[in-house]
Amino acid sequence: MTSSEKVRVMLVDDHGIMRASLRALLEKNGHEVVAEAATGEEALALASKLRPPVVLMDLEMPGTGGLAAIHRLSKLSPGSKVLILSAHDDEEYVLEAMTIGGVAGYLVKGDAPEELLGALRAVSSGKRYLSPSITPIVLGRLNQTRPGRINNSALTRREREVMRLIGEGSSAKDIAHTLGISPKTAQVHRDNLKHKLGLRTTADMVRWAIKHKIVRLN
Repeated sequence: MTSSEKVRVMLVDDHGIMRASLRALLEKNGHEVVAEAATGEEALALASKLRPPVVLMDLEMPGTGGLAAIHRLSKLSPGSKVLILSAHDDEEYVLEAMTIGGVAGYLVKGDAPEELLGALRAVSSGKRYLSPSITPIVLGRLNQTRPGRINNSALTRREREVMRLIGEGSSAKDIAHTLGISPKTAQVHRDNLKHKLGLRTTADMVRWAIKHKIVRLN
């Protein structure tokens, strides 16, 4: 793909000024903004109809948050590639986001416009893209993890909290109450852990938590 080829993009951000700025940048460089959404719910409704090739999405939004929205988006519009544009650059947030199916890239708000345009071209052509500021985070964790050898150290702090609660018999509703998150987000965490660890049932998750000493039997 050359820099002159047009990319069709859906913008998802709860700040109208940010969306307007992004639209101006993209259209100035020959790309097409097919839709805008201010919430996760709006994004899902639009994506299911429009099937945008690329979704440029913030993670912090009212209602259905970005992580939960991306998880559902991968089922509603499996061909859409998600490029995250977030203010968060901490390890836990980045690693959790990059494990969700459909996520093709992660940029940090404040990166240069050229970075965004390059990322857009990359993910549109089927590549993955990481902001230079967070690349060491992901590469460092990948170096710790090998296929078939995923252990406790490969999980983020939030993932370990969720696994501990699952190991103790908590439902998604219980996990949501304990961690102060929505039941939908709690379920997303459960689903992501199943996929990441190659587990099929809750019983498998409980056994894994016990084996890796996330939860201990008295």
